[in-house]
Amino acid sequence: MKYLVEICTDTFTSVENAIAGGAQRIELCSGLDSGGITPSYGFAKKVAELGKIKVNILVRPRPGNFVYSKDEFEIMCEDIKEFKKLNINGIVSGILTKEGNVDIEKTKTLVELSRPLEFTFHRAFDNCKNIKLAINAVIKTGADRLLTSGGKASVNDSKETIIKLHKEYEPKIIIMPGGGINLDNAAFFIQNGIQEIHLSAGSFERDNAYYNHELVGMGHSIKNGEIGYKFSDIELIKKICEL
Repeated sequence: MKYLVEICTDTFTSVENAIAGGAQRIELCSGLDSGGITPSYGFAKKVAELGKIKVNILVRPRPGNFVYSKDEFEIMCEDIKEFKKLNINGIVSGILTKEGNVDIEKTKTLVELSRPLEFTFHRAFDNCKNIKLAINAVIKTGADRLLTSGGKASVNDSKETIIKLHKEYEPKIIIMPGGGINLDNAAFFIQNGIQEIHLSAGSFERDNAYYNHELVGMGHSIKNGEIGYKFSDIELIKKICEL
């Protein structure tokens, strides 16, 4: 049985750490502290040119909900067209209706526009009001994979739900747990037949190399009074891959 670890990365350092740790694929984005948004084309091009790991790119034009205006939808379509020019593996996206359902038609348009690349429907799914209706809707869009925390904030709160989705709906769609993945629950998912898992493997690193004004955060994380940032942790990735 073949297993795959996908690391969610929003910096070039995290991409390099994912590769060094042995991950087989990355989800490339920006702004993980806001749930992830579309990365810049320059960032995506630089990573794709490495040619060392499969790259799936998140297409999400802004933080917040997953209900998009006509203009935002057009931006998403244009981003996919541009990213397809690169040597990448897939697109990660998804659209909901204001009622809390999967927007089948708009998402299907994104899926078809992404071909022949893979398409992952992301955790917008976890914001749907009815999981059973939502997963059938995701399947109708033609998506290859569903990234989900089982409708809860963390996979730890919905492990059995995720396994149930896996058993009921594969091979129609790949179920990939994500959101709070650690060594313990990764082992649980593997033992129950899950073959792909998704995590950021974020670890706080102090930024001591450069001057930082203590009163001006500029997007840095602050932990115990120290300024720094979260990068994907090589050692944690290695341990997850060893499972």
